[in-house]
Amino acid sequence: MSDLPNIQPEAFEAIDPAKLFPAQRDSSPPRILLLYGSLRERSFSRFAAEEAARILNAYGVETHIYDPHGLPLADACEADHPKVAELRDLVTWCDGMVWSSPERHGAMSGVMKTQIDWIPLSLGGVRPTQGKTLAVMQVCGGSQSFNTVNQLRVLGRWMRLLTIPNQSSVAKAWDEFDENGRMKPSPYYNRIADVMEELAKFTVLTRDIRDHLVDRYSERVESHAALSARVNLSKAV
Repeated sequence: MSDLPNIQPEAFEAIDPAKLFPAQRDSSPPRILLLYGSLRERSFSRFAAEEAARILNAYGVETHIYDPHGLPLADACEADHPKVAELRDLVTWCDGMVWSSPERHGAMSGVMKTQIDWIPLSLGGVRPTQGKTLAVMQVCGGSQSFNTVNQLRVLGRWMRLLTIPNQSSVAKAWDEFDENGRMKPSPYYNRIADVMEELAKFTVLTRDIRDHLVDRYSERVESHAALSARVNLSKAV
């Protein structure tokens, strides 16, 4: 500690392997919430999310796809709106998420952004996204692009989600799904399978230590300062 004069010892914690590698692990199926970004009847971002859910199920993952129909714009109503409450309950329920959006004018769709905007960083003293896993995907009307997945990664970092390295971008999505909305065999399908496998592995690997992974020095400093202030106040009374 002598080399770190600005460190507050009471808030500093050495890395404890026992906390990173717990002896007992959760053996239940990991839970993944999938969000998609289009309200069209033939929505390729929904088709991609549905295909991703099928793949996740094959990997032993429990999934739920949220239907954004009827979700108001952020701040257009109170958070007790049924669609908002449903979304927030599902975010609390899940161990990780998949965000699947079309690219609109070089960016994610408004439907996708509205869903993310309704997810709070803190909810009743609980941080519903912090430390959970995230996979990002996009569908393109034309040639392959990565604008949307790059934006989604920025939002995932802002929400303190563990965004996995792999990602999916499906070019000319209108030609990659059949009349029933099922994805045709292709390298794009293989990539989604890769992404979902990686998401399942990262989720199982990190969910038992989620709180420990995102526990950080700066917040412990604030907690110790607040505790000291309360102790001093009680002594003064």
